[in-house]
Amino acid sequence: MTSVLERDRMPIEKTRKRSSPGKAALLVPAAYIAVAAFGVWWIDIRPAALVAGFGDLANLVKRMVPPTTGDTGSLLALALETLWIAIAGTGLAAIVSVALAAAASRRFVGPRAVQLAARAIIVVTRSVPSLVFAIIFVRIFGLGPLAGVIAIALHSVGMIGKMMADVFEEQEQSPHDAVAAVGASRAQNFVATTLSRALPAATSLVLYRLDINIRASAVLGLVGAGGIGVALQTAIGSLNYQRAAGIICVIVVMLLVLEAVSYAAQRAVAEHADVSTEAQLYAIRSDRAKLGWNRGRIIRTVGALVAAVLFLASLSQLSFSPDRVLRAWDTALALMAGFVPPVFTGSVFVGIFESVIMAITATTAGVIFGLVIAVLSTRHLIRFEPLSLLLRGAIVLMRGVPDIIYALVFVAALGLGPFAGFLALSISCTALAAKFFTDSLAKVDPAPLRALEATGANRLQVFVSGVWPQFVPAFISNSLFTSDLALRESAVLGIVGAGGIGFLLDESVATLDYQVTAGIIIGLIVVVVALESTARWARKRVI
Repeated sequence: MTSVLERDRMPIEKTRKRSSPGKAALLVPAAYIAVAAFGVWWIDIRPAALVAGFGDLANLVKRMVPPTTGDTGSLLALALETLWIAIAGTGLAAIVSVALAAAASRRFVGPRAVQLAARAIIVVTRSVPSLVFAIIFVRIFGLGPLAGVIAIALHSVGMIGKMMADVFEEQEQSPHDAVAAVGASRAQNFVATTLSRALPAATSLVLYRLDINIRASAVLGLVGAGGIGVALQTAIGSLNYQRAAGIICVIVVMLLVLEAVSYAAQRAVAEHADVSTEAQLYAIRSDRAKLGWNRGRIIRTVGALVAAVLFLASLSQLSFSPDRVLRAWDTALALMAGFVPPVFTGSVFVGIFESVIMAITATTAGVIFGLVIAVLSTRHLIRFEPLSLLLRGAIVLMRGVPDIIYALVFVAALGLGPFAGFLALSISCTALAAKFFTDSLAKVDPAPLRALEATGANRLQVFVSGVWPQFVPAFISNSLFTSDLALRESAVLGIVGAGGIGFLLDESVATLDYQVTAGIIIGLIVVVVALESTARWARKRVI
């Protein structure tokens, strides 16, 4: 018996040895630091340049004060158009993602070719930034919000489809088997079991994506895809920096308000929002023959109706017509024909390489500063509540400004080049990493900390021995996720002259050189997939 147990235990021990997180936990940060060190040389980040750059930035800020909005009516109309673009794009993506997620899920029992096609669509749409899609669809549909909506919808399909497929796969199989046993069709079974149980998680996911899309749609006007970005580009192009500052303030306030609304909505529909509760279609009543209506269900039903009305209203704002689609179809066919064969030039490789270097260097800087902010924002080391509130407020404000707006300001102050892009990405990475790290530090298990305190350990000893070991997996995972988002953003900052592949991409579309456009898009997809594969490997080894 002992020999059998020992023999059965051997593969487990080998597996545990292979998945030991020690080396991987050191390898990932070391790799980022090495690439960042090269990036400092490549981007030419010098202390003197930083000091001079911030001096130029201070002069620009003086020129932006006091902010003005100009024609308030037209600006509010553009802000409302931005909101319609985000709602319409997110709604369309949510509808399409249900079918894509069902087909891409490992539980899909249909043709293998359909499953592979669904997974390919999710990967491609997730890899290409929404601003890149907007450049292409402006060429197909012309200027206006329709191009922006389709761009937002296509990029969102990748994220929503992937996450929704994960939700489908994590469900228990027994309800599905029970419904199938009574003769339900495949579609009936999916709606009655898989989709109904996934609704709370899927709703929260769509609301989170809406928050992201509102930020993205605020800058689509920079490439002519509608929204308040049109006014911002016009103001900066005419050197009217006071109006540009006013427009940026309007964007920030709008995003902060909508973020608060989105957060409240996510809390209202989140599964297991209350302790010891489970997701259910109807409230439990003493009379089980009647449907139960409690406060939570009434709120969710009203919320669903309001969302449907807003979605339909947003679609009505798109100037959609069959004639326009027919004209766009001919343009799209000509554009797609121009994509073949893709062309990979030296400039394409250099541009993508520069985008990757910018993203990783900015991520490294953002993770370092974000970690400092997170530690100071929590009560593990420094217990000074005013400082914590000040830092948390700064994080919210920093996250309220889209990356490309930071890039616009830095390009106006410092000139063209990757240095401006690095600074813009560093700010957004710092805010994002600080938010992730603060949330993770707040969720560490307090039991080991109390035990260490009982032995007489001081705060620093408790942090090093009790907090940090619990925090390392979240630190690695959140850093990888931050770099993933930074890479997507770095690919478009060149559109405003902040380095990377974005300038060449915008130029190739403007000059109808679609073969180069295709080469750039394929290169971006390969880089994003490679980074995601690396992140998946690191998570398995570390987490």
